[in-house]
Amino acid sequence: MVVAGLLLKSNDVRIVTLSGTRTEHVLLAPKDNKLSLSKHPTQEDVVQFVANFHAYCQAYGIEKVMVNRRATTGQGAGGAGTFVIEGILLTVAQCEVTFIHPATLRATDKREQGNKNAQPKTQDLAKAYDLAYEGLKA
Repeated sequence: MVVAGLLLKSNDVRIVTLSGTRTEHVLLAPKDNKLSLSKHPTQEDVVQFVANFHAYCQAYGIEKVMVNRRATTGQGAGGAGTFVIEGILLTVAQCEVTFIHPATLRATDKREQGNKNAQPKTQDLAKAYDLAYEGLKA
């Protein structure tokens, strides 16, 4: 199974794509890992974002998309940029889209840290990796 982990942060989407299972998986597209939408997007900006997202999904055969669940209240609550991108993804994704709560990521990390051998070193990509890992079959 090919799973994309999408970390929504501001007006950017950091992407990590994994193929395989939780015990045996490989990282796909390590250099192709970011989509952006301008802070005040026009209709043309959204059309281009959608085209880029579809091209990425087709190029790597994405079967499932895992997205970080935004905080809706309190410190660090998701802003307008992530809200817009969430709506776009839910509307245009041609595969299953699942939202993952941060507590789920922490619990899986404690349980299965030994299997996460391909996790990138940068913080944002590591979080996107964790999201993709959630979508892999055991």
